[in-house]
Amino acid sequence: MAVRYVAETKTFILETKHSSYVMAVSRYGNLLHMYYGARIPDTDLDYLLTFQDRGFSPNPNEAGNDRTFSLDFLPQEFSTSRNGDYRNPSVELIWGEGGAAFSGRVAGYEVRPGAERIDGMPALWAASGEKVDTLEITLEDPVSQAEVKLAYVVFEEKDVIARSVKLVNRGQKELRLERLMSATVDFRTSDYDLIYFTGRHAMERELRRIPVWDGVHSIGSGRGASSHQYNPFAIICEKECGEDQGECWGFSLVYSGNFIIEAEKDQYKQLRVHAGINPQNFSFLLEPGEEFQAPQAVLAWSGTGLTGLSHIYHRIFRENLCRSPYRKKSRPILLNSWEAAYFDFDDEKILHIASEAADMGVELFVLDDGWFGKRDNDSAGLGDWTVNRDKIKIGIGRMSRKIHEMGMQFGLWIEPEMVSEDSELYRRHPDWCLREPGRPAVRGRYQLVLDLSRRDVCDYLISTMNGLLEKAEIEYVKWDMNRSIAEAWSALLDEKRQGEVLHRYMLGLYYVMDQVILKHPEIIFCGCSGGGGRFDPAMLYYQPQIWCSDNTDAVNRLKIQYGTSFAYPISSMEAHVSVCPNHITGRSVPFSTRGITAMDGMFGYELDPTKLTPEEKEMCREQIRFYKKYYKTIMDGDYYRLSSPYENQYFTAWQHVSQDQKKSLVSIVVTDKEGNDAQRFLKLRGLKEDAFYRIEGWRGKYSGKILMNAGIPVPFELGEYEGIQLGLKMI
Repeated sequence: MAVRYVAETKTFILETKHSSYVMAVSRYGNLLHMYYGARIPDTDLDYLLTFQDRGFSPNPNEAGNDRTFSLDFLPQEFSTSRNGDYRNPSVELIWGEGGAAFSGRVAGYEVRPGAERIDGMPALWAASGEKVDTLEITLEDPVSQAEVKLAYVVFEEKDVIARSVKLVNRGQKELRLERLMSATVDFRTSDYDLIYFTGRHAMERELRRIPVWDGVHSIGSGRGASSHQYNPFAIICEKECGEDQGECWGFSLVYSGNFIIEAEKDQYKQLRVHAGINPQNFSFLLEPGEEFQAPQAVLAWSGTGLTGLSHIYHRIFRENLCRSPYRKKSRPILLNSWEAAYFDFDDEKILHIASEAADMGVELFVLDDGWFGKRDNDSAGLGDWTVNRDKIKIGIGRMSRKIHEMGMQFGLWIEPEMVSEDSELYRRHPDWCLREPGRPAVRGRYQLVLDLSRRDVCDYLISTMNGLLEKAEIEYVKWDMNRSIAEAWSALLDEKRQGEVLHRYMLGLYYVMDQVILKHPEIIFCGCSGGGGRFDPAMLYYQPQIWCSDNTDAVNRLKIQYGTSFAYPISSMEAHVSVCPNHITGRSVPFSTRGITAMDGMFGYELDPTKLTPEEKEMCREQIRFYKKYYKTIMDGDYYRLSSPYENQYFTAWQHVSQDQKKSLVSIVVTDKEGNDAQRFLKLRGLKEDAFYRIEGWRGKYSGKILMNAGIPVPFELGEYEGIQLGLKMI
């Protein structure tokens, strides 16, 4: 069984294919964290608990004169608040006459088959016939009368444990929740590194690896979205952990709003990791009988290094998170109009661009920003989702038909969550925006944020978006969100509940997406937030792919896509070939290299084909043919980071290997070239050792063992920013 309770030792054991997660009930009813790591046969880990009289570590009242029992150093599964543990707690609340302590004791448990849906939020789901069990442990605090339900969803074959928390007010007075972590894991030692992913707009998910130090290191977002600056994913790993060796633990939060991940090294050199909603600007009032549901955190352990951890997350997110049928279906090669035309177009220009795209072999044409309202620049029109007849004279319906007559599918850009002050929607409903009372609005990109904590706003968006999608044959939608939230005040909530706005916004967004995206499974929805500002698991629940970054520079993308690959499957990363000099960096990179980098994801184009030379158009046709040849290997295969753009200044390389190990695609981009350069070699990975492979364009055959141990020479003739792709096939 994936979930067991051993009554003799009061021990809960969760088992996946390769890992064990163990908890035990203390003699005073506390739920203690005992172990998370390689699968073990043991059922009694009590010997790991050590008790000493620690100075200035207080003891709970029930311990009497036993000064060796203190929650200040014991590993907890859900850490208490104001009960003698001075580390950051799992929960903070205010109840009754201002009391704030929470001291939960195990009051019961239940094991249920399957993975239960989390109310109002995305979560992992179990496929038919898949072995998944859910353990729910109830903690009760009779004084505050707050009840906590800890849920553990065990995906046995996928090596994943998904955690979430629900807090219920069982008292007769209101309770104010100010912090609730979705997952807490206490490690007995702290000689680890912390890996996280930081950045900014146009340079997202850059890898950072630092030693765990004394005190608290936290990453998170207070921007109303998971953000460009930090991603809701972090790794704790052994110092010697690399791609192929060492222990590592992943923490991923299925949430698109403000989040926090904390790593706290305490006075006794133990490590506590929290993941949950950011308590900054957060509070939630619970009346008697009301409950609060925290988002789900996806935990995974790997004993085979960072690649093993990535494969776990890639598989679970592909197969047990995304709801779109396109998680398994082939997706078309697209061309997006943004960098081709920006706001400067009419229907004649768009159809000319589309015609040339069709001639190149493009299968989907996407009309980006500027087609609606009075949208001649980014200062007006958002919220008015009717066609701009001055630009699209034939209307969206006829344009769609003309695109289809060219043999392509048709897609549209939308930004439902935003409104321009210069719009009919804002003039009708200025109170529908998030803004501080009595103050002028804070603008971002000349736009304001609609208050999705309001059901009337959500219902309006659902009706408007569904109406738009039914007026034309649309197979693809790019759903954008182009500013951070600065003001979290809603005209509908009273002053006691303004701390709820940002979370209610996320619940409103998920509700809208439930009613729009999930109601149109025939449409591919692509997520976007100024590129990668909302690249998180919750968005993947709705959208099989996300625009990885507004930065299409092929060299910068090496780092962006490298960092993204640690948690997110390649099938989720939309990447396009654009023109040079690049519109963001000004860098010029060979056309072939731009194609190689863009094939490390869902491939497409972001350019004006009417301005390409005949030679460049033929290169596009060849890129499309090549990508389609390796599509299944790229989309569904195992992914290997062969070199790091942070550690190897000379080249960046990666590899896709089919699940049956019969096909592989190796990509190499040279990033620095020296005079009279050394011959460099690249070791491949993921191949079958005793099988032989042919490399496309090379003579001879090579065993998987030699290719992975001796490697292949990086072609000496490649210049700076040039690249090559090598296809392998088992013989």
